[in-house]
Amino acid sequence: MGVVTVSATFGCGGAEIAPAVAERLGLPFHDRVIPAQVALRLGVPVADAEAADESVVRGLWRVVASLGAMPDPVGGVLPDAGVPDERSYRLQTERVVTDIADGAGGVVLGRAAALVLRDRPDALHVRLDGPPERRLAAAVAHLGRPADEVRRELQAADRARAAYVRHYHRCDPAEARHYHLVVDSTAFDHDLVVDLVVAAARARGISGEPAAGA
Repeated sequence: MGVVTVSATFGCGGAEIAPAVAERLGLPFHDRVIPAQVALRLGVPVADAEAADESVVRGLWRVVASLGAMPDPVGGVLPDAGVPDERSYRLQTERVVTDIADGAGGVVLGRAAALVLRDRPDALHVRLDGPPERRLAAAVAHLGRPADEVRRELQAADRARAAYVRHYHRCDPAEARHYHLVVDSTAFDHDLVVDLVVAAARARGISGEPAAGA
């Protein structure tokens, strides 16, 4: 079946495009279920895992704020403290993403999944991005909130996610080399973006649908 990872910057419609891709391909969509599985593995309330989740801006800021006090992510061991730290949440999230790819596959939104699964031949890595001003306009239209407020949220999300990936994966998440397909989803209708991603996935043999003649 394979896995499609979708990295989407704020205002690019990832929360609408990724599940639509999953539906078209006949694959499960993995988003809110990921922190639930992390909570189960760490033995903490789901609300705690959601608060530390990579997809939540306030959770990302908690992680970024703690980076200076954290051990180097390359090597070392997790502390034995009873309360999981930020690194524990990250490692379990990456294990859940890997288990998804090893199992039934699906479409994974966020969680730096393109970097976690970078070496898998059965994966398609997609980046949805766009100019900040067009992303802002799209987010304001979708959220119905004042532009200044949404702009602050967009800037916070961009900075936090970039810092998170640079610290843990030693790279810039915006670099095209990490993805098979990069689309400015602010320049096209979302239905067309879904068509592009679905076509690319099928070209790599990724689908939950039976193969022709099967």
